Amino acid sequence: GCAAKGARKPKSPLLAGTQFLSFSDLVIYNGVNSYNINSCEPIEVFYNIRTDLDKLTYAAFITRMVSDVTDENQYTYNILQLLLNTLYMISETDVDKDFILSVFELRLMVLLGFAPNLGKCVLCGDKNDIGYFSMSHSGFLCNPCGRTDKSAIKISLDTFNALKYICSAPAKKIFSFNVSEESKKELKLISSLYLNKNLEKEYKLEKLY
Repeated sequence: GCAAKGARKPKSPLLAGTQFLSFSDLVIYNGVNSYNINSCEPIEVFYNIRTDLDKLTYAAFITRMVSDVTDENQYTYNILQLLLNTLYMISETDVDKDFILSVFELRLMVLLGFAPNLGKCVLCGDKNDIGYFSMSHSGFLCNPCGRTDKSAIKISLDTFNALKYICSAPAKKIFSFNVSEESKKELKLISSLYLNKNLEKEYKLEKLY
């Protein structure tokens, strides 16, 4: 945290670079009790989000999550990279925003150390008959094991492949894939429940209108 003195004044040179969602290059100095911004240069302001209430809703939601899971003076480059890539997708594309949010939530869990077990059935070790994702066991289950797990969610082959891709793809290519509408619904359910379970907090996207 740092102070941006006078940043709210209409003619302040700090105005553009210190607004919500502005990604900026900052020059700061250590004051008596806190850091202060000496100058700033906006790099990306995500203008399209600012002019679309629906996009702003999703952007505000993900930034709240990032704020909750990061601390000052903590090295969080990977989370910053994920946040910026996600904001870019919301701002510059027409991709389904619920799908973007699902990818963000699952990848965030990976970066925080909550990566699900996706190599094989977490109970019996079968690699060839995967048909469920288990919340209680944080990973894939084969069809026989999945039918005995009340926390398991039935998934399609599309979702099976999508989950593996989201958790392992290079950061810059995390959104470079398509899935069916059925898979989008499954990913939305899994990502939301998995995030809430691991962060022990109920996050709910609330519309601003």
